[in-house]
Amino acid sequence: MQIDVSGDSIVGETPTYDASKPNLGDNPTHAAISPNNSRIFVASAGSATPGGVDVVSSFTPVFQSTLASGLGTVSTISLPSLPVQTSQISALSEAGNVVTATLTSPLLASPSRSDLVLVGTPVVIAGEATPGYSGYNGTFTITSISTTNIQYVDAATALPACGPIPPMTACPSAGSASITGQPVYLASTENAAMYVANFESNSVAKINTATNVVTNTATVEPAPPASVSPAPNPVGMAETPNGLKLYVANQGNNTVSSLNTVDLSPNTVTGFTGVTPVWVVARGDSQKVYVLTQGDGKLVTIDTATDIATTPDCSVTPTLCVGAGANFIFYDPNLNRLYVTNPVTQMVYVFSDTGGLSNGVVSDIPNQLAAIPFIPGSVPCKLAGCSPVSVTALLDGSRFYVASYQSYLPPAACPDATVPGACVVPGLTVFDANTFTVKYPNAPTLNLLIGPPPCTVTSTNPCTTDWPFKNNQYAVTPGPSCATTPLYPVLYSPTTTRFRVFTAAAADSSRVYVSMCDAGAIAVVNTTDSNTNNSGSSLPPDTVVTDVLAGPQANSASALLNPIFLFMGQ
Repeated sequence: MQIDVSGDSIVGETPTYDASKPNLGDNPTHAAISPNNSRIFVASAGSATPGGVDVVSSFTPVFQSTLASGLGTVSTISLPSLPVQTSQISALSEAGNVVTATLTSPLLASPSRSDLVLVGTPVVIAGEATPGYSGYNGTFTITSISTTNIQYVDAATALPACGPIPPMTACPSAGSASITGQPVYLASTENAAMYVANFESNSVAKINTATNVVTNTATVEPAPPASVSPAPNPVGMAETPNGLKLYVANQGNNTVSSLNTVDLSPNTVTGFTGVTPVWVVARGDSQKVYVLTQGDGKLVTIDTATDIATTPDCSVTPTLCVGAGANFIFYDPNLNRLYVTNPVTQMVYVFSDTGGLSNGVVSDIPNQLAAIPFIPGSVPCKLAGCSPVSVTALLDGSRFYVASYQSYLPPAACPDATVPGACVVPGLTVFDANTFTVKYPNAPTLNLLIGPPPCTVTSTNPCTTDWPFKNNQYAVTPGPSCATTPLYPVLYSPTTTRFRVFTAAAADSSRVYVSMCDAGAIAVVNTTDSNTNNSGSSLPPDTVVTDVLAGPQANSASALLNPIFLFMGQ
């Protein structure tokens, strides 16, 4: 959905529940906007769900409008498989509900590997047009694999008899088997291109934004021989602002890939020894990128001219080590800062992007400015500890905001009496960007839930409402899909929810938004009392003014959706 900043209202949303209109696909994982704000792209790892299909969708946003004029037509972009990850099927056979597909060539982990894909990998069966065979098209999970045979379970149909029964002989096939990509991340600093990281196929695809066609695909595997290495499973990317290089965090094999954007050819990154890299950001001058490792909690600097990484030794430079479990970096281009969250240790760290010590010498690496606890008893979380997972900052340089959540599971009682049983408390803490202290010590973490809108009861208006939140409510019941948010040592995958809460700031610094997966809503925080929407109001700064429900209101569907990610356009 698209929210108008000045009007605090939805001006466009995709018709998720309208079967007659294009959709964004099942299991959306990430989204990005072109630098010129002309197109929005959404990655959906549909194959992570039974029968789903991977797709990248794109559409035109509503341009500087306060009217609910709707988003542009949704276009879908197919993601071709790597050559070694697709094969024709020469024959099919079935025993019970177990299908065996005989392939003309093996399905390999990647072009640089000689080993087969693993059991549990999703496979797309397509092109079966023979009468009685069409039920075999779809996405399935490989249960057994040998050189040119794969097996999977398909309970939908049974093969037509093509031989004596019993036993059934193999039936000829004209279909194909392909490994799914499972797109999980989008990034670009170019108007003409958008890059997609594919978790399952271990690849990066380049999309021409004018034609919505994939023009190039590259593997992020290391150079051969690589048959004994784990799959890379890329989960994050950053392109340098000058558009020359793309850096990819490969969670699965502890590597970072450097690709030249002109042709996706690889560069060799040296000196990187971090464990489980999960997030990458690029500095504004394109000279450095910063990689966060979740497994050992290190903030690694890579020089983009040489692709030499400076991986901190925690015994020598402990200030660049933020603890295992760190999950996210926010780069503030105004103050040239890096904000790092660690929901496992319940800490937030603030760094300048340069000026750190390397072997006792001031160098062009980050320098820690503050370490802010969210542990039990801390100022932001005085009772139970909070799990900080996302940060944003105002471009005016005055404040930064930390989105966190608390989770209460039985036998622990939910502190909010309006919510029986288990609950989740989403929160947003406001900090002074100059002093790194909470902005409002008496109420440091904002309650993000707004009760029903005011209503006057009349003979014709009983004021009945299906508003999901009660007055003074601050917790919600856990959402099943939101509860899959992994905390290290559990790693992210397309079957999990990456951000239970997420925050972003408007370009004019007038609003901060918080997506709340469990609540099915986006909280709107008015950062000032003098903006267009709140002219003459007595509201103090940083007031939650409304919750925008993440439901498909345009289609009158009742179920709320689960927002997991936010980004801003002009």
